[in-house]
Amino acid sequence: MAAMTLAWTKDESARDWLAYGALLAVGGVLYVLCRLFPADLPFWMPWEFSWPAYLATTLSLAWFFRGIARLPASERPAVWRNAAFVIGVAADYAVLQTHVDYLAQHMFFVHRWAHFILHHTGAFLIALGASGPAVRAGMPDFLKPLIDARPVQRMVDFMQHPAVAPFLFVGLLYFWLFPEVHTRVMLDRNLYDIMNWTMAINGIFFWCLILDQRPKPPARLSSLMRALLIIAIELPQMVLGAILSLSMTDYYPVYNICGRVFDMTALNDQHYGGLIIWLPGTMMSFAAMICVLVVMRINEERAEKERFFSPSP
Repeated sequence: MAAMTLAWTKDESARDWLAYGALLAVGGVLYVLCRLFPADLPFWMPWEFSWPAYLATTLSLAWFFRGIARLPASERPAVWRNAAFVIGVAADYAVLQTHVDYLAQHMFFVHRWAHFILHHTGAFLIALGASGPAVRAGMPDFLKPLIDARPVQRMVDFMQHPAVAPFLFVGLLYFWLFPEVHTRVMLDRNLYDIMNWTMAINGIFFWCLILDQRPKPPARLSSLMRALLIIAIELPQMVLGAILSLSMTDYYPVYNICGRVFDMTALNDQHYGGLIIWLPGTMMSFAAMICVLVVMRINEERAEKERFFSPSP
């Protein structure tokens, strides 16, 4: 029996390394194509290939599906949660590693849609997927101690502190849209990548905090606190969106330098971008509030059942 188990483990390890090798090979092909033939590739191919974005996407999905297969059936997320996670990861990949990224570098309103996906929709769906246990079960064992390390956990505690989380969520949105900062970022590829990564990671951390399906404890926040945080982020987004969509001043002339790909005036481009911050951002807050209320009700009903069926002392 021990020999059979050892052989099965070796076979599984070999399959894993083959899979990782295949992912690297595909990434290498994409890298070469994007370096040599960027203008000849179809819209769904990367405009500027990024190894971090590619590996984050492919490894997350690979570990997720591997973890789903490893988890007992009772511990696997519901099918709709699995679908939400996959769609969220795919949406983030689409705005980072297709020609959408090219459009976002040349049109302010497309840039706002891209960040709405990274910071809101994609991150929201990833959090809704509740995929943490599945991804952890599928990742290599040597990475798990790194995730559990005290510095990493302290960073997570800081980013998801109820006083820090809404400040970071709104603060990053404002910071990257300060005209002076935005101009510098759009002309520097390294800063541009940092901006996208901070928006995506912060969005995932924030919505995981809000959409945690568990009651407190073990969840970090009660349902009431989650609702308050949603309200806290909604008003500043509405204010920023209203300023950009109603102002008659062009705050982002950098898009004139980069060159707009659509026949649109600078103010129209800015106004549409402001509306994206204002209206879809508000609707996402409403959707989050509904999720919080539904989870609160489900947890209350579960607690009532446990009290009813628990044996009397």
